[in-house]
Amino acid sequence: MDMLFTLAPLQNTVATGDGLAMAADIATIVVGIAIVVVAFAGVALARKMNRTLDGVRTAVNQNLGPVSERARAISDNVEFISHALRTDVERLNESVRALSGRLHQASDRMEERIEDFNALMEVVQEEAEGMFIDTAATVRGVREGAAAITRRVSAVASDGDETDDVSDAADETPQVDGLEAADEAPQGDDLEAMPTREG
Repeated sequence: MDMLFTLAPLQNTVATGDGLAMAADIATIVVGIAIVVVAFAGVALARKMNRTLDGVRTAVNQNLGPVSERARAISDNVEFISHALRTDVERLNESVRALSGRLHQASDRMEERIEDFNALMEVVQEEAEGMFIDTAATVRGVREGAAAITRRVSAVASDGDETDDVSDAADETPQVDGLEAADEAPQGDDLEAMPTREG
């Protein structure tokens, strides 16, 4: 009997140890099942998110495709316009350079022609002045000759000796025919220094 009393606490101890072991085993099984459930839920959630992301990616590609094509077309147009503007600006610069060169040539030619015209006008002025002086000298010589003839004729008429004096007066008159009178006529200041004969 003493043996029985000593075995009873041992049975209680064994029973208590078996209960703890069983509880630990059950807890381990529950934790394993929970991990499997969470894993399945995570996989399902990942698949759902993947499907959602695929849908969003497809929608974005569908919506952004025309936008990207339009952006590409706009960039091509902008590049073409900038190239055309660059070409036009280069042509305009070349035209301006050519025009400025032609203007410089025209101004140089105009200056040369103006100088030639000024030289020609100086020559014409000198010739006109010489001709005017020659004409004035000729007219003065003709007047003086006519006055001398008139005085001589008046003097002869008053003296009564007409024939000799008239012939002498005719011999002393200057020649006014053609260029000889112009060549022999006094020039410039000699006109005023010419002596006049008083009757």
